[in-house]
Amino acid sequence: MKFLVDAQLPGTLAKWLRGRECDAVHVLECGMAQTDDLSIWEKSIKEERILVTKDEDFFIFATRPKDQGRLLWLRMGNCRTQDLLTRLNKDWEIIASAFADGQQIVELR
Repeated sequence: MKFLVDAQLPGTLAKWLRGRECDAVHVLECGMAQTDDLSIWEKSIKEERILVTKDEDFFIFATRPKDQGRLLWLRMGNCRTQDLLTRLNKDWEIIASAFADGQQIVELR
């Protein structure tokens, strides 16, 4: 799987995903620190990456008719990086399976 991690999430998350044999990049690694949401969304679609974000704007993009983007929407609120990674590790099989089955949006609360 391929991922693009949004700016408000830690770069450590992209590294964690790479540790699960995913192709993952953080928007800061792409030089997109000041890029608008629509451009980030379009990049994720063009590169066939699942966007990982906490930002509801991307959920709105993902639910537009005929939109092809995929989204891992993290809705667990603000937390420490280690808590985030622990939660993702716990639910990783469910997340990976949902995307493998063609689900467009996976929401983690």
